[in-house]
Formats: sequence, C-alpha cells, structure tokens
Amino acid sequence: MTATDQAIEMARVAVAAAADKKAVDILVLDVSEQLVITDCFVLASAPNERQVSAIVDGIEEKLREHGVKPTRREGTREGRWVLLDFTDIVVHVQHTEERGFYGLDRLWKDCPVLDFPEEARVEPDETESSGAAG
Repeated sequence: MTATDQAIEMARVAVAAAADKKAVDILVLDVSEQLVITDCFVLASAPNERQVSAIVDGIEEKLREHGVKPTRREGTREGRWVLLDFTDIVVHVQHTEERGFYGLDRLWKDCPVLDFPEEARVEPDETESSGAAG
C-alpha cells in the first residue's frame, strides 16, 4: 500500500506552504507501509522558534483553505518542535537543533521519500547568506 492521492495532495500543499515561509530541509516520507494511522510525514526545519511558528501557521492556513483542519496540534508553546496531525498526514516542524538530535529522518529512513517541485531543499547555512551583489 502507498500513500493515498488525498494524502499526497495534502503533503504537496504543506510543502509549498513551508517553502513559502522559508523552511529548510523539507522532506516528505511515505510511512503508509509502516503505520496504519497516517500516510505521510512532512518534516521541515527552521533556525529559530519564531520561524517554526510562522511555518506552522502558514501550513495550517493553506490546508484550511483546502478544507482540512488539524485533529491535533502539539508543541506550539515551546516552539521547538510542533506536530500537526491532519490524520492523512502528520507535519513535524522542528528547530534545526531538534531535527538533528531526534533524527526522524534516520528513524524512518526505510520509508520512500516523496519529491515535490515545491520543496526547498536548502541547507540551513545557505539561508543565512544574503547573496547581495557588490
């Protein structure tokens, strides 16, 4: 079994919203073979708590526009790791330090990665350079 079309479309919306808010290292894993409770994990990172919050708000807003609300939202007070459970997908927005420490990427490495053109596979160091011409 693979992720449903609905889950893939929801993940696509979440990825675009996260990329729009400058999330880094966005990754979508098809966990449908491993878990019966959800089809996809969307992982995204940010270098600070304020940006984690902005990414979470952006994802919620865009998915709400598509008629989907989270059934559960955890970790918003701390702002270091926020989990949004939309049933078909679960979104993890983590501070870059938490992402490295908890290693969800490594934990679920056997699951297929779903690629979307909206993905911003920018490494954290690349977001800090201004790219200004001299």
